Amino acid sequence: MRVKKQKRHRRAVRFYTACFGFREPFKIFCDGTFVHHLVVNRITPADTALTNILGAPVKLFTTRCVLAELKSLGASYQEALNAANNLFTARCDHETRKSAEDCITEVIGENNSEHFFVATQDADLRRSLQKIPGVPVIFGLRNALFLEQPSSFQREFAKSSEEERLHMTDLEYNMLRQRKKRRLSDDKQGDSSDDASEEKIDDVSQAQIINTNVKRNGSDVKDKVRFKRKKAKGPNPLSIKKKKKKSVDTNFTTSGKENKNGEGTVRSRKRSRKRSRKNVVEGNA
Repeated sequence: MRVKKQKRHRRAVRFYTACFGFREPFKIFCDGTFVHHLVVNRITPADTALTNILGAPVKLFTTRCVLAELKSLGASYQEALNAANNLFTARCDHETRKSAEDCITEVIGENNSEHFFVATQDADLRRSLQKIPGVPVIFGLRNALFLEQPSSFQREFAKSSEEERLHMTDLEYNMLRQRKKRRLSDDKQGDSSDDASEEKIDDVSQAQIINTNVKRNGSDVKDKVRFKRKKAKGPNPLSIKKKKKKSVDTNFTTSGKENKNGEGTVRSRKRSRKRSRKNVVEGNA
């Protein structure tokens, strides 16, 4: 049962946030009967209990008219009055005190522009609020709190408002038609100006061609078209590989010995004579 209750509450909160623009932290408008119910059943702290229901942080509000009504009820509601004084005070602009029901109805208005959740134990007030679009209602039952499901009127209102957002209004349709006419007229003017400019460009280009083909003596006879003959060009000097110069050394002879002039010195190779094995044996003996 507890899981189903949480799912219902989560579904209702999602409906109000998606269709009516409720945002966190949620604002809870508490009347005197609801505050008294919280005190009697020891549902404290109240903001934590309401946060568990809605799944988001909350702020609790009341009005001066509600506080005045609790004060007029006497000592039996003194504890509830002390608890209500700790809540935020919403502006009601009532010079003379009104009943809590009338005050809440005026603050909510026709469409609940302030996005209040109304927490009350008054059954008549709960029924009247269900006929106003976008007003979620919270009530208590013993030591548990509940969020009422959206009424059929609220669901129909959300559905109709969604369909209106999908379709264009008469004002938007007229604006679209005017913009389309303006664009077509601009395109026609642009095409006419483009045609005129193209004709001017063709005339200028033809005149230039005629002037270049006319002889220098001023006659109107056109010259033949002369093409430049391509001449053979030499190779790219950067791509040519340079020739290596052969240097001849006069210091050395072909045999590798030192030159007679003595200009250069080089080691002469001496052949090492291999000693025969027989001579080696005799020497050892």
